[in-house]
Amino acid sequence: MMVEIVGQRRKRPGRPEGQTHSREDILDASEILFAELGYAGTSLRYVAERVDITTALITYYFGSKENLFREVFLRKGREIAKSRMQGLAAILAETDAPQVEDLVRAFLAPSIKLRETRQGLAFLRLHSRLHMEPEALSYELRREVYDESTRAYATAFLAALPELTEATVYRRMSLMIGAYLYAFSDTNRLEELVPEQSPTPGIFYDLDEIVAFASAGMRAKSVA
Repeated sequence: MMVEIVGQRRKRPGRPEGQTHSREDILDASEILFAELGYAGTSLRYVAERVDITTALITYYFGSKENLFREVFLRKGREIAKSRMQGLAAILAETDAPQVEDLVRAFLAPSIKLRETRQGLAFLRLHSRLHMEPEALSYELRREVYDESTRAYATAFLAALPELTEATVYRRMSLMIGAYLYAFSDTNRLEELVPEQSPTPGIFYDLDEIVAFASAGMRAKSVA
């Protein structure tokens, strides 16, 4: 006689009882801590203390610190990339000969918009220090998030600046990206150098001025 065994399924670890915090609360707190302390300096315990939860809830949602960092970066990184692609599509729908200024504006606008919120600014700071994080993690994330939009803009810049080589366009885009990450993340000393002109963070960052600066660099006479 065959015996049917029921109710023997192994239960998966569940969400700890009594916890009402969402994934977004954890991601928000982690974003700020990763921006302040970096990947190595941030522990799941620090995140748990910031949100007033147990580390068990963090591992329930994310599994590990590496996965948590990935989710933090992907959350806003994908928003930036998507906005850039939408901006580029709008430009190319209007003309086959895009202007350098329009391309630079569409590329930079999604990032400078993040400065309007505390969380957005934290992400920019996190992003600006990404080069100091483990290469296996940082390179993978940048490729996953930005490769498509970066290559699409490089193609558009080549169309707008046919006198430049592909290598030169990518070099100049790299300089533009490095400059905006340094400036937008407030890792400079402008508030110390001209404190009387700095009542609030971000007073120095007018999009039109940044676009003019970066555009001049993109169209500068090639030295190669």
